[in-house]
Amino acid sequence: MADPPGPVSPDPARSGLTGDLAQAVAVLRAGGLVLHPTEAVWGLSCDPHNAQAVAAVMALKQRPGSKGLILVAANFQALAPLLAPIPESCRQLACASWPGPHTWVWPAAENAPAWLVGERGSLAVRISAHPALAALAAAFGGALVSTSANTSGQPAPRHLDQVEPAIRAGVQHVLAGATGGGQRPSTIRDVLTGRVLRD
Repeated sequence: MADPPGPVSPDPARSGLTGDLAQAVAVLRAGGLVLHPTEAVWGLSCDPHNAQAVAAVMALKQRPGSKGLILVAANFQALAPLLAPIPESCRQLACASWPGPHTWVWPAAENAPAWLVGERGSLAVRISAHPALAALAAAFGGALVSTSANTSGQPAPRHLDQVEPAIRAGVQHVLAGATGGGQRPSTIRDVLTGRVLRD
């Protein structure tokens, strides 16, 4: 199975990006991890097409690969290559909830990376409404892994100073910003049935 192509946006140094955002994109392109704010908690991002980067996120979180990860993007076009076709009514329902803290479990495309899909055959995806995370995904030029920045089983950090020292030590860049004030991580639903998987 051939891996799908990674992001196609230009090198950050040549695209007008400067400062914090450019550094974050450079880290992601080099296979590193970025700590960033989301709508409700601080999260960890990496390039989903980089198997070693995804493995580093899972190791840092001490999270089994079978539990999967959420992918975020700035727009649906960035997610579409990773997703299988579904009924138009289901697609419209998901897209109407975005951007925002709504995650949908979606059948994966046949060529989606195995380390993202695992045995489930699906991907959890959302389009973020958080300005810093949306800007990061847009500047990167594709979908990003985004998972809460905590060791598995520990509370997800709502403030940067709540991020565990081991997590802070395992990332290569911290994107400036604050969480969006949401009270809890995104709701997760099945895109084909609408069933709530996490409220």
